[in-house]
Amino acid sequence: MTGLVPGWAVTTVLLAALVAANLPFVNERLFVFGPRRAPKPTAWRLLELLVMAVLVALLGRAIEGSLGQTSPLRWEFVAVWLCVFLTLAFPGFVWRYLRRH
Repeated sequence: MTGLVPGWAVTTVLLAALVAANLPFVNERLFVFGPRRAPKPTAWRLLELLVMAVLVALLGRAIEGSLGQTSPLRWEFVAVWLCVFLTLAFPGFVWRYLRRH
């Protein structure tokens, strides 16, 4: 059974990614805890999205390291991770920019 990742680790990272990807779009505070900015500029939302992606990737890396040897990160993994993170951010994007207010 070496090489298999426990289900809790995958579920934890995916749930953290889903929540973190949507936080910039549903929250008017800077980085969730900062001062309230209404309306928050799109540039801030994109910066928060990038920072959240890095934080969730670090969480996944920490979980991977606690379970065993970490695999090397290549550009392909980073590209796929960013695409997955942007896909998970779609509900928040739709809620913020595409729904009728």
